[in-house]
Order: sequence, then structure tokens, then C-alpha cells
Amino acid sequence: MAIIVAFYFPQFGTLDYQGFNLSSIIDLGIIAVFLFYGLKLDWKAIPTDLKNWPLHVLVQVTTFVVFPLLVLCTYPLVQLDQQLFPLFLGFFFLACLPSTVSSSVVMVSIAKGNMSSAIFNASISGLLGVALTPLWMSLFIQHNSADFDFTAIFLDLILKIIVPVIIGGLLQPYLGGFYNRYKTNFAKLDQLTIILIVYQSFSHTFQEGLFQKIPPTHLWILSGLVIALFFIVFYFTKQVAHFFKFNREDAITIQFCGTKKSLVHGSVIGALLFSSDFGLYLIPIMLYHTFQLLFISYKANRYAQEIA
Repeated sequence: MAIIVAFYFPQFGTLDYQGFNLSSIIDLGIIAVFLFYGLKLDWKAIPTDLKNWPLHVLVQVTTFVVFPLLVLCTYPLVQLDQQLFPLFLGFFFLACLPSTVSSSVVMVSIAKGNMSSAIFNASISGLLGVALTPLWMSLFIQHNSADFDFTAIFLDLILKIIVPVIIGGLLQPYLGGFYNRYKTNFAKLDQLTIILIVYQSFSHTFQEGLFQKIPPTHLWILSGLVIALFFIVFYFTKQVAHFFKFNREDAITIQFCGTKKSLVHGSVIGALLFSSDFGLYLIPIMLYHTFQLLFISYKANRYAQEIA
């Protein structure tokens, strides 16, 4: 819906009133989202979860090493056609993103996996992504943008993500109960923030006519690569968990948390990494996000039926 509105009414993305604009609203939304994230995080469970360190290492290595290396294998395609570079950059950005939090935990719960480890991994993944995602992206962006400043971007992410999470954690003894009572309402803020980010990024993209420069065949190639990447990692994590003899609950957590990618973090980090043509780079994560929800929800129910 946000993309459709951006297509017909792109002008709203550039409205400004005395220095207060859509970007200002989005920044406030991002800070609020991660403040609430700190309020709901079970900080007391972290020391206990650290004992299951082999699982955590495997999930994070898959998220931040295996994914990017797999996508780097497609870079030779760019050498054949330079028009593919923006799509490759978006594809690589998808690979460098952290895991989701809410959907990972929900799916692991449905499949009867290790809930505690799922919460820990999804949470720590988001924090690691603040540093690791821009670091990976600097391999390509710094060579193609004079405006890229890793230090400034990293500090901005700390202020908008890490600091609100810490403040939320400190306020948890006082406001944690209030958040839990109204967490369904607060969850809508996540959705609204993503909608605004998507609208703003695509409004610029449509205004500049960037989609007209991309052949439809390139979008079909991208879609195929995104789905192929998902299945490669999904079954890779299953085989690795089997090889190292993880129990059923841990294996499910590894497979589900290791294959998820966060649209929330993608929207936030991408808005800082990329220029006004950000909508172009959001396409891969939006495709991946939709497909991962459909397929993993199906697999979660299948796994649940196996022990029913």
C-alpha cells in the first residue's frame, strides 16, 4: 500500500514545515520502536542463554558471514552488465542484514523449538547488525559515493538504536508492566514506522524515474536469486545442525533464526546508508521478507504437526 501511495502521491515525501518533515517523524518513530524493544527484552535471561553458545555462534555466523559470502558469488554478473550493480547492491544489503525479532520468535514457538535461544539470537543479531551491516556495505558503497562516512553512520545508528534499547532496559522495572499491557498497540508503531520509511524511499525513487531504467528481466533475475538464497541457507542450516548433532528444539531455532532477515533494521540502516534512490535497494529485502514469512510459517506448522 505504501508503494502504491508513493507512486501516485510522491510529493508528500518532500513536504517540509519549518524544518519538520517526514524524515523527522521517521526518526522519532525509529527511536520509539527501539525504546520499546528495550522495555520488552528479557535482560535477566541473557546470562543463562549464553551457556548455549555453540547455537548462538552458528546462527550469527550464518547471518553475518554465510549470507554475504553467498551473495558475493553473484558479483561476476555485475562485470557482465553494469546496469545490474544497483540490484546487486540491494541484494548484498539484504544478505548483510540482521535477523528479525518478533517473527523469528513466533515461528520458533509454533514449531516447538528453543524459545529462549530464539529470543536471545534475534535480539543480539539486531545489535550486532548496527556495526556489521554498514561494515560489510562499506566494501562497495565507499567506492561509489563521496557522501559515505562509516563513522557518522555508525554513530547515528548507535544514537537511534543502541541508546534507546539501553534506556528501555533501564526503564523496564518501571514501565515494563505498562508496556506488556498495551504491547499490541505499541506493535502498531513498528508497522507505521516501516510504512513511512517505505513510502518516503519509494516516493524519491518514483520522482527520479529510477524504475524506468531497470529492465523487467533484471527484476525477474533478482527475484529468482532472492528465493534461491533463502532455500540455500534454509537447508544449509538444517544440514549443519544435523552434522553437529543439535537436538530437535535447537535445530529448529538455528534454521529459523539463521534464515530470517529484518525489514525493520533494513529500513532503518538503509535510510542512512543510501541516498534518495533508497527504494531501489529495498526491493530485495521486501521480496525476501514476504517469501520468508510465507514459507517459514508453513514449515513451522509442519514441524508442530510432527510432534502433535
